[in-house]
Amino acid sequence: MPMGCPFLSLRFSLFLSLSFATSSSPFSFFKLQSPSSSIPKATPSDLLSLLATPSHSSSVNPSVADELKSCFKFLVPFNPSNTRSSSDFKSPSSRRSLLKSPRDEQNELIWWPPEPVLELARLAFDSGGGPDSIHRALDPTVMPVPDVEGSKEDKCELTRTPYGRRFISQELNSYLEYLFKLIVERGPDVGLKVSLNRYDLFHGHLFIATETGRLGILFHAKEYPLYDKQVFPYYLGYCQKDSNVTYDDSINLRNILWLAPLPSNSTQGWIAPGVLLVLDAHPGGIVYRDLIPEYVNVVRTIYEDDLGNVVVDVNYLNVGDSQPDYQIFIC
Repeated sequence: MPMGCPFLSLRFSLFLSLSFATSSSPFSFFKLQSPSSSIPKATPSDLLSLLATPSHSSSVNPSVADELKSCFKFLVPFNPSNTRSSSDFKSPSSRRSLLKSPRDEQNELIWWPPEPVLELARLAFDSGGGPDSIHRALDPTVMPVPDVEGSKEDKCELTRTPYGRRFISQELNSYLEYLFKLIVERGPDVGLKVSLNRYDLFHGHLFIATETGRLGILFHAKEYPLYDKQVFPYYLGYCQKDSNVTYDDSINLRNILWLAPLPSNSTQGWIAPGVLLVLDAHPGGIVYRDLIPEYVNVVRTIYEDDLGNVVVDVNYLNVGDSQPDYQIFIC
């Protein structure tokens, strides 16, 4: 969650804001029901295992698995048994010509993305989680991040750095744009109404899962809720000014996870297709209880570095003046 201040100070600033507000507020945001001692605590590894193969899923405690699955809201149907070898792939246009509807086409692009995305996923896997494999796929050209919807006037810094880059492969950049747009399009199917703007959805964190080497992006929507003395009495810095995001139950759905297809250890094939889902972090649920740090549970934030090695932030920013002009900036 980038802020209008250096990134490293975010968690501390938010902690102070939430601590102060909680101590002076009648709302008890941080009281949690004690989980049953008979049910182990869920881990990020459990979450990722349930989104891989049946073999991975079987390693998760059944009670934990059932609770976690109840918090999965898939934007694209989940099909863990849909596997492919490298020889199964045709060109994207050939694959799509066999499908029956635009929705099928969208699903297919999540399950089996274009070749440059698969190549990046394979690089991440073969590197053992090293970020350099991803960094080498970036164009060295540095682009200053321009003003985003008046953020500079508000002294708001939306990105980790004042400059960004893009992937060498334009198809990779286009796929990232596709993910943002698909989240907006399909979000209402699971109760998430989200907009592409600097207060709501504009960024995701690209990571490589620690145990499996799987490439993923954790998107954060509802980034800067409107300050409200009664409903959300928390200051989140310059970037919150004039927010149009109302704090309500939709905050439970702010964590959106994309996972690339999972490569096979022994072949050039794939043992699990891609995944796109929303994680329901409603109070009382296992995601809220076990995967969200207590000091940020009011904003329901799952942290990307709990899922794996964070490589870059992927930002999709409207840098247009009179007309919208959304562009990718990788920081």
